[in-house]
Amino acid sequence: MNSTADLHPPADHTPYRWTGAGGPFTLLLSPEVFTPSSTSRVLADTIRVAPGDTALDLGCGCGVLSFAALNLGAGRVIGSDISTASIRCALDNADRLGVTDRAEFRIGHLLDAVRDERADVIIADVSGVPDALAAATGWFPDGRGGGPSGAELPSAMLSGIDELLTPTGRVYLPTATLQAEEAVLDAAHAVFGDRMSEVARREFPLPQSVTDAPEVAKLVDTGMLQLTRRGSRLTWRLSVWECRRQ
Repeated sequence: MNSTADLHPPADHTPYRWTGAGGPFTLLLSPEVFTPSSTSRVLADTIRVAPGDTALDLGCGCGVLSFAALNLGAGRVIGSDISTASIRCALDNADRLGVTDRAEFRIGHLLDAVRDERADVIIADVSGVPDALAAATGWFPDGRGGGPSGAELPSAMLSGIDELLTPTGRVYLPTATLQAEEAVLDAAHAVFGDRMSEVARREFPLPQSVTDAPEVAKLVDTGMLQLTRRGSRLTWRLSVWECRRQ
């Protein structure tokens, strides 16, 4: 895969250097597209990709995890996102990286754009924080998260996701204490039963400016967000679950 570090981006695009698993490579990000996060890095570190695997990247954004999966051995990757700007960005990055013969990107809500596919690996990273937290953090360009509790969008995604897997396929699902996590896990268990294992767990600090926001404080007070105090900082916990079809 080519680096693209020497490209001259359009005036409103920003070069982003990915140095996580499957890197390094450089992407161009437009202002309307989600910037790769700590969750992106943990997922890339965690996913198992065998040579020639077909991978689906749900909520692909700029395509970073799609390109990482290719570098980790996937033979083909299909990314999907409801954001037209994200798909345009991912297609442009695929062209710049020289992988358009192996990377495809489609516009669609959750599973709608990929129901005709069967994958060995599904990267299931859609917006999963409460809308109020998304608005307070500015993490998402459109200011929206995964629903009032952060569990609504990922739970809807999980319905029928097993039908997109090959018999030995697996889903990599992130959950966090920044959402109504038990609701997401209940939805996953309804599909996969006990064929789930936690394969990664990390803690990250939440910026003071975020925890001080009144709407975030209300989510903490109601118990929807489960934060842990480490000295003077509040932290949140990310888990990645490997969910197997059989």
